[in-house]
Order: sequence, then C-alpha cells, then structure tokens
Amino acid sequence: MTAQASAARRTRLTPERERELYEAVVELLREVGYEALTMDAVAARTRASKATLYRQWKGKPELVATALRHSKPVSLADIDTGSIAGDLHELIRCHDENEAKRDQELMRGLAHAAFRNEDLFRALRELLIEPELDSFRVLVQRAVDRGELAADNPARDFIPHMLFGGAMARPILEGIDADPEYSHRYIDAVVVPALGLA
Repeated sequence: MTAQASAARRTRLTPERERELYEAVVELLREVGYEALTMDAVAARTRASKATLYRQWKGKPELVATALRHSKPVSLADIDTGSIAGDLHELIRCHDENEAKRDQELMRGLAHAAFRNEDLFRALRELLIEPELDSFRVLVQRAVDRGELAADNPARDFIPHMLFGGAMARPILEGIDADPEYSHRYIDAVVVPALGLA
C-alpha cells in the first residue's frame, strides 16, 4: 500500500472517534490483558464493526500499539523547561500517580505478551517505542544545543534505559512500584549525575 493510500485509509474516522476507540482499547487491555482482548470485544465496546477496525488497523497488535501511543497524557517532545533535568521531572509531574501505577501494571503484562508474540513485539517497537525514543533524542539534542550537555557524553544514549530500568527494577528489588517521589529521587541521584550535570 502506498503512503497516500494508507493516509486515505486512516482518515475515515474523525479524530474524536479515533480517540474514543483508543480509550476503549486501553480500558479493555487493563480489564482483560492482551491475550484475552479480541477485536470482537473492541467492536462491541466501541459500537464499531470489525470491518472498520481491520480497515483502519492491520490487526490487534497494531491497534493496541497505536492506542497506547495515543493514550499517553503528554509527549516528552512537547516538554521544554529549559533544562534536561527539568524536562525529566516535568514528565513525571505530568503523570497522575494512580494512572502511572496502572500504566506500570499494563506495561508489565504487555512486555510478557510481546516476548511471546512477534507481531505484538514488532508493532510496539514501531508504533510506541521508536517514537518515544525519538522524543528522547529531541530532548538530548536540545540540551546539547543549549550547551548544557556535552555532545560526546557517553550516558546520553542511555537516558531511556536508566529511566525504564529504574522503574522496572523497583518492584523486583523492593516489592513496590515506582511512584513519583521515587522517580524524582532517581532522576536526581542517578540520571543527572550520569549526565555530568550534578
């Protein structure tokens, strides 16, 4: 399919209708998990036909990954506080604590499913993870352009790894999820010093 044909295919739903569909998909994911989520259930929840869903998205993996991408409360690329540390702290502040906890539970379930389902893994990488990594690259480049961060700082490529790793490690090591207070401390104690900003 050409890019023009793909664009035409995706413009059949209004932005409001797409948002409604994405919200329903995320709700269903939280309720039943990825494996139990079906296109029939999405169609019933959103009062849409399966034909419409398959016309807009290739299948469940693409629909789920796209819904997750559009359900994010804020994009890192839209945050610019004037400092890289400020941007990371603002990202944490933009996430409601209860919503963040639900997101962590959802992402743990999806990570498990993705390692068992190649199509889901590929869709998550293409539609959710890569755009997020692009946002981190924008954040880092802004810091370099400001003269705040050295262009050859070896830690600059590992900011997503540090943040994701810290959030995922806490439940394993401490038995509790990463909350905003923990995340702010982690940024100041680990990420900022690693970037040579302390």
